Amino acid sequence: MKQNIVNNIYRTIDVRPVNGALGAEIEGVSLSEPLDNEVILEIRQAFLDHLVVFFHDQKLTPQEQLSFARQFGEPMKYPQLKGLPDCPLVTAVIKLEHEDINFGGVWHSDTTYLDYPPMASLLYAIEIPPTGGDTLFANQYLAYEALSKDLKIRLDNLLSVSKSTKPEVAKTRENRLHSDGAEVKVLHATHPVVRIHPETQRKALYINNAHTTHIKGLPKEESQSLLDKLFTHQVKPEFTFRFRWRQGSLAFWDNRCTQHNPVNDYYGFRRIMHRVTLAGDKPR
Repeated sequence: MKQNIVNNIYRTIDVRPVNGALGAEIEGVSLSEPLDNEVILEIRQAFLDHLVVFFHDQKLTPQEQLSFARQFGEPMKYPQLKGLPDCPLVTAVIKLEHEDINFGGVWHSDTTYLDYPPMASLLYAIEIPPTGGDTLFANQYLAYEALSKDLKIRLDNLLSVSKSTKPEVAKTRENRLHSDGAEVKVLHATHPVVRIHPETQRKALYINNAHTTHIKGLPKEESQSLLDKLFTHQVKPEFTFRFRWRQGSLAFWDNRCTQHNPVNDYYGFRRIMHRVTLAGDKPR
């Protein structure tokens, strides 16, 4: 019988935590094949327990990646880029050899400028550089729980605004938007600074440097000062994990309680990934 290192709840898969803050590798599963209900339930549980789960040595077509994703939620179109011609719900995330800036290369939660931001994302490595190109992940449960009691009370009733055109992230999309001939969409949404996860009921910080522009109801300088403090706090090393990709790796992360940051340290090499995004609920 296969067992988790931490507890014995997993019977059909091997789940190996990779860090004290978040993240686990799952072994014993081929994602290209339909999965039994028990396997699906246990992957879902590992996803909730560890916030991001990793699978290695997979061989997936875009349609197979999409079929795997559908077992955990409803795929949605990415609002800024076109999907693959033969599989529109799969988006290519590409940095070419001559490009200086990588797509989404800043700490963020995906598309929080939507009224209904995604529940999760699944990123699959098609081609990776010989070195570099890792992705950092940060646990936003821990970031919230480490705050002082007084600050928690203050934040619990605040709302923040996210926009798709904030300069910190807009510049990271320029190459792809230009090459795809895609339209730059100006999108914005208001969400709680602290959201309650709909499945675990745990509180998580839900702001991010890429998209959050200000806190509603606060003077501009006070809002910016508070956000700057929180942006620094929520990605402290003790809340983070650095994932090293292999060709054929797939990362499946919970967008409701994590942030991620793809490291741009591989100039002269290409990195090609395929992403599926799963629809989520309205943060509360």
